[in-house]
Amino acid sequence: MGSPGLGTGNSGQRLGITEPISLGGPTEYDVIKTRELEKYLQNVGLYESQEEAVSREEVLGRLDQIVKNWVKAISRAKGLNEQLVQEANAKIFTFGSYRLGVHGPGADIDTLCVGPRHATREEDFFGELHKMLSEMPEVSELHPVPDAHVPIMKFKFKGVSIDLLYAKLSLWVIPEDLDISQDSILQNTDDQTVRSLNGCRVTDQILRLVPNIQNFRTTLRCMRFWAKRRGVYSNVAGFLGGINWALLVARICQLYPNALPNMLVSRFFRVYTQWRWPNPVMLCAIKEGSLGLQVWDPRKNPKDRYHLMPIITPAYPSMNSSYNVSSSTLRIMTDEFQRGSEICEAMEANKADWDALFEAYAFFEAYKNYLQIDISAENDDDLRNWKGWVESRLRQLTLKIERHTYNMLQCHPHPGDFQDNSRPFHCSYFMGLQRKLGVPVNEGEQFDIRLTVEEFKHSVNTYTLWKPGMEIRVSHVKRRSIPSFVFPGGVRPSRPSKATWDSRRASDAKVYGHAGSDKPGEVKGAADGQVDGKKRKRADDSADTQLKNSKYITAVPSSSAEVQAGSPGGTVSPCSLKGDNVDATGLVEPTRGKDESNMTNGSKTSSTDELSSLNSEVDGSVRCIPPHTGLHVTADASSSKEAEKLAIEQIMSGPYVSHQAFPEEPEELEDDLEFRNRVVSVGNTNNGPLQAPVSDAAGAAPIISSNGAGPSISLHASGSIEELEPAELTAMTSIPVAPVVQKKPLIRLNFTSLGKASEKSG
Repeated sequence: MGSPGLGTGNSGQRLGITEPISLGGPTEYDVIKTRELEKYLQNVGLYESQEEAVSREEVLGRLDQIVKNWVKAISRAKGLNEQLVQEANAKIFTFGSYRLGVHGPGADIDTLCVGPRHATREEDFFGELHKMLSEMPEVSELHPVPDAHVPIMKFKFKGVSIDLLYAKLSLWVIPEDLDISQDSILQNTDDQTVRSLNGCRVTDQILRLVPNIQNFRTTLRCMRFWAKRRGVYSNVAGFLGGINWALLVARICQLYPNALPNMLVSRFFRVYTQWRWPNPVMLCAIKEGSLGLQVWDPRKNPKDRYHLMPIITPAYPSMNSSYNVSSSTLRIMTDEFQRGSEICEAMEANKADWDALFEAYAFFEAYKNYLQIDISAENDDDLRNWKGWVESRLRQLTLKIERHTYNMLQCHPHPGDFQDNSRPFHCSYFMGLQRKLGVPVNEGEQFDIRLTVEEFKHSVNTYTLWKPGMEIRVSHVKRRSIPSFVFPGGVRPSRPSKATWDSRRASDAKVYGHAGSDKPGEVKGAADGQVDGKKRKRADDSADTQLKNSKYITAVPSSSAEVQAGSPGGTVSPCSLKGDNVDATGLVEPTRGKDESNMTNGSKTSSTDELSSLNSEVDGSVRCIPPHTGLHVTADASSSKEAEKLAIEQIMSGPYVSHQAFPEEPEELEDDLEFRNRVVSVGNTNNGPLQAPVSDAAGAAPIISSNGAGPSISLHASGSIEELEPAELTAMTSIPVAPVVQKKPLIRLNFTSLGKASEKSG
């Protein structure tokens, strides 16, 4: 299973589209720190036991035999002669984390069944094979998803989770030694087969394009664990998934081919802190191919110009694997890269350890305001289907809020869901909300996102497999009112007892913020005397100096800003989102504002310019600085880092360097135009219910403003930046029957007419 012939390394050959940044080998320090890292990863349970590894191999062998029996059975049923029946074959390939060798205990195995031209996906794979599996006692939780973008069958075989895809090739007989890495395998295949084959082809290409597979695996295990701990591991939420992290790590391995994992982790953060997105990350040149399949190219394909963080797959047809990334999630990941770079610098100076790097991100302490999305269904099967659909649409809510507020209100989606054990067939999702740092704030300004929320709920409720009992509720909740079931053991944590890296970083920011309070947008609230000393002592904010991720809190706006979000059933009650640049203790984090302004200007200034370098290459000569001298920043280290920075700049110069991403995705824009060609009824947004706009499943509400210019923002006078008491949104149950989208006459409406209509209705 999988492609044979891949060794443990590819030394002696240049890999990647550019020369390496450094050919430097490991120092004694790197050897010691790499051993520490490997031991750390072992201790946190990232490696499966030998017994589990053997069990997985047995399951895969059994699955391979099952699909071989299946294809012979359907060949006989289709009337093929006995010789063809005996020659009929199907084969199982693995891909993803299992194929890369970085899976952990209990992880799913991504598998692909490759079958002949007469074995169809609809009737044979999702029909006969599904029936065979359902009758086997070893198989449980069988769940086919034939209508997915990449059709998949999910199940457990002897307790091992399997995700099974299907690829129907144009061959009459599938040879046992089939090499799916050849582009010719894609001839005369449908789009679903191309997408299904892509996972295996990309995974095998990654292993061919890294100089040392073992170092790649250890580094990738580290970065996957780090990303999960920091809450940035989720493709569906708009962050990065397994394949994205694999591609990013593989590129660092190419740039530092002789480095051990310790240095690779450090350089990962150094390189991607300085990376100027949307310059693409590529492991090899993009091939046009001879089959006419579309490949990623923003010079030719307008939709590709909207991608904010392109990470390109190395197998034909090359695609952007990270198209889900939004401006908010890119900002969050960029901040995390910066934090990782600072910690690696501190580790080189013996001022931090691996614990600091892997410190869990305290999402529910990071913001003062959240959106809570609750979904429920009648039974487990309905909830699983409903949950999958809602998860696929949550990213649209982030995009809509960003667009309808011109990116002034930023969202931080939590990558997972939470279960309330007291409520069966129910789960909740959360998004942190904050005003973009550095944006001028008008006194008493508030965000009214009720129409945006209503439109999102309406698009979710157009689910074609909707059943009674499938409900969704969206509400605004303050930090102090976060439900207890989101915390481990259902117990809200008390004030942290020990100083963490993030709390120390926040304390440093506090000192820096007060010293530089004359900088615009940094400590405006405190400088203007808007924070009363007594208000700082409120119980909810007493622990802000110890928050595990204060950098996100302190990026909240410098004067009052309220957010109004819609409730599920049409009745809307206002709720407020207010924030300040200064929290109740006066903490300020200026870093994010600087990062954003630098990203806006197309270049990013990184504090990694000040990092010490233990081994790097300058002017073609390799320096290996011993550990005792590597703990201090020297002139040689500084010059080597400057050379490294120049090398990173050169890496980003290429045929796509002129590409600058548009702030919104084309699919959303198209949906927006379609939505605006429909009739929209707008009720009184302050005193009465809103009539949910009619849209299709991916519809987008127009940006509505009473003055015809700008997002839907209402202005309310407010003389204090003290947090308002939470005004929970009134929750109403979903419509008891599946909603039907009614076609309306196509009427073009401009912002001015919408504003006047709204005034008249009031």
